[in-house]
Amino acid sequence: MKKFGLIGFPLGHSFSKNFFKEKFIKERYSETTYENYEINSLGELPDILTNNPDLIGFNVTIPYKEKIISLLDDIDTTAKKIGSVNTVKISDGKLIGYNTDYLGFRESIISWLPNTNISTLVLGSGGSSKAIKYVLDDLGISYKVISRDSRDMKISYKELKNLSMVSTSKLIINTTPLGMFPNVDGFPDIDYNLINNKHFIFDLVYNPIKTKFLSLCEERGANIKNGYEMLVGQAEEAWKIWNK
Repeated sequence: MKKFGLIGFPLGHSFSKNFFKEKFIKERYSETTYENYEINSLGELPDILTNNPDLIGFNVTIPYKEKIISLLDDIDTTAKKIGSVNTVKISDGKLIGYNTDYLGFRESIISWLPNTNISTLVLGSGGSSKAIKYVLDDLGISYKVISRDSRDMKISYKELKNLSMVSTSKLIINTTPLGMFPNVDGFPDIDYNLINNKHFIFDLVYNPIKTKFLSLCEERGANIKNGYEMLVGQAEEAWKIWNK
C-alpha cells in the first residue's frame, strides 16, 4: 500500500483528499490512498509517521508551512529561499521539504493576467504569502504586503485605510484563510468602494468556490479568480516529487 496525506489544522475545508482519490481512480492507481491528518500541533507528527510506515509523502497546509521546516532532514533549494514548505517526501526515513505552491500559483496567474506591469497588494504574511511573493519577484511584479501589523516592511490594514493603494494596485491577492469554509462570512478589511473593473482579484481560498471577498469585488466589476487551479497545479507537482 502506498500512502500519502495532508497535515494541518483545520482540514474541513480541504479538497486535496477528494482530488487525489479521483486521480487514483481515473489513472488506475491501485493500493494507493491519501488521508487527512488533522493535528493540533506538530508534536503529533512523529506518531503519524510511526503509525503509518507506508507513508511516502504528505502535503502541509495552515498553520504549519513555516513551522515544519525545523523538523525536516533536508529542504529543497527553492523551498529554502521561499521559507515555506507545503510538500514533504519521505525517503529512507528522512523528511525532505519542497514548495509546490509557487509553481501552482505561477501557472494559474500567468495565464490570467493581461501583463505583468501591474502594482499589487498581497493580503497576509504567512507561509502561503511567501510562495506568492517569490513568484511576484520572479515575474518582476511590484507589490506591498498588507498584514495585521506594520512591522518588517509590512503595511497594516489600518494604515491601508488612509492610503490610495487599493485604487492604484490593480492586482490584489488574498493569501489569508479569511472566508474559508466553514467561516464563510469572513473577508479582508479593505475599502471595496475603491474596486473597479480594472482590478484583478485573486483569492487563494477555493472552498467556497466564490468567497465573500471575491463576491464583493465582482459586484464592483473586478476580474476574479479563486485558488482551485493553484491547488490542482501544486498537487500535480507534489505527485511528481513523491514519485521521482
